[in-house]
Amino acid sequence: MDTLLLSRIQFAANISFHILFPTINIALGWVLVFFRLRTMSARGTPAAQQWEAAYYFWTKVFALSFALGVVSGITMSFQFGTNWPGYMEKAGNIAGPLLGYEVLTAFFLEATFLGIMLFGRDRVSERMHLVASLMVAGGTTLSAFWILALNSWMQTPSGYEIVDGRFHVLSWWDVIFSPSFPFRLAHKLLASTLTVSFLIAGLSAWQLLRNTPHAGTRKALRAGVAIAAIAIPLQIFMGDLHGLNTLQHQPAKIAAIEGVWHTEKSAPLTLFGWPNEKEGRTDYAIQVPKLASLILAHDIDAEIKGLNEFPNAHPPVAPVFWSFRVMVGMGVLMLVVSWWAAWVLLRRRKQHSAEAPEPRRLLWALAAMTFSGWVATLAGWYVTEIGRQPFIVYGLLRTADVVAEHPPALVGGTLVAWLLLYVILLGSYVAVLKYMAEHPSTPAPSAPKPVTTRADPAALGS
Repeated sequence: MDTLLLSRIQFAANISFHILFPTINIALGWVLVFFRLRTMSARGTPAAQQWEAAYYFWTKVFALSFALGVVSGITMSFQFGTNWPGYMEKAGNIAGPLLGYEVLTAFFLEATFLGIMLFGRDRVSERMHLVASLMVAGGTTLSAFWILALNSWMQTPSGYEIVDGRFHVLSWWDVIFSPSFPFRLAHKLLASTLTVSFLIAGLSAWQLLRNTPHAGTRKALRAGVAIAAIAIPLQIFMGDLHGLNTLQHQPAKIAAIEGVWHTEKSAPLTLFGWPNEKEGRTDYAIQVPKLASLILAHDIDAEIKGLNEFPNAHPPVAPVFWSFRVMVGMGVLMLVVSWWAAWVLLRRRKQHSAEAPEPRRLLWALAAMTFSGWVATLAGWYVTEIGRQPFIVYGLLRTADVVAEHPPALVGGTLVAWLLLYVILLGSYVAVLKYMAEHPSTPAPSAPKPVTTRADPAALGS
């Protein structure tokens, strides 16, 4: 393998590991806000202690994910300089400020208020604790905003001019809100929501199976199932809109996704098959006539451009083709499991048996789906990033033109080291989650706050 391929694999390994943790924290921050609000609204009832237990358990999961996301994000930033100096040299006027905005406006916000969430119990008021949770949740979403603004610009560049081979900004508004940005942001936020909902439901189900629930386990389980059942149809709808946008702006990616080798009208939908790029066909294809045109363009007679329209300018077909099917297949499984679980839990509630033990087969199904969001996220990310090749800025700047000229052995050696480290860290993360689930610590009830009046000197002094 040459330096280009090894550098791409190294960056893919880094970002594949990194993206797992922001995908959890983006939506988990808002789930923690919900748990905090339910704790406050149920004050004085047994439900308040249950919601508070759920809040503090999942705050620790958030902190663990945040730590791993930070350290892996730093190494990814270094790779822009070590592996891809040509990218920053040519597109740094755009990429640099957007990455800087993410650190200045989002990361500092999360890091500052996370300390209050973790250590502020009985030290700050409930209202301040809620504000801290809101700031952290807002910070995670703002972080996703800036990162996806840059990625979307790389996919559908706008608002720029090229002077002496370098990109310069003509309009920051057009750079940030590029044609694909709204669809990518919404798609990513919903992907995070699904990842978190199944993580919460799955880990809670595991606690019930292992007989180690904390006071809020069942509350968290029902919340996770409800969020998943609501989010999955929204994600399917948003995926359709995203597909229409991609067909308009990145037709080569769509051709690779669907295995459309030659431009044709009323194109069939290939469910499964084996892409044969050498021969320009899909072997053993199972197809549904005309369905690709109907799904992709909402017109059964629509013309779909084939890969033949993009000589030497289309992505490798097999990884994009299969990644997309893994993502869609996992989405269908999420739909089935979440709706089944929601139906079972709702029926039990109507029968006034909500506190009875849940069916074990349901708990096992949810536990098996704990990390399903990660699988779907990675598959979707591969579709997005591999589907942009051979360009790093779509249609304008080729990946091969910006890679550093390191010896292949050097890149290969560091790649092996990174892969070993990521395997160890990922295994440790999952092991810690398992330990936390099986050894939960339910917080003691909050200490009552002293009642003071405006005339109390102690109150005035504080």
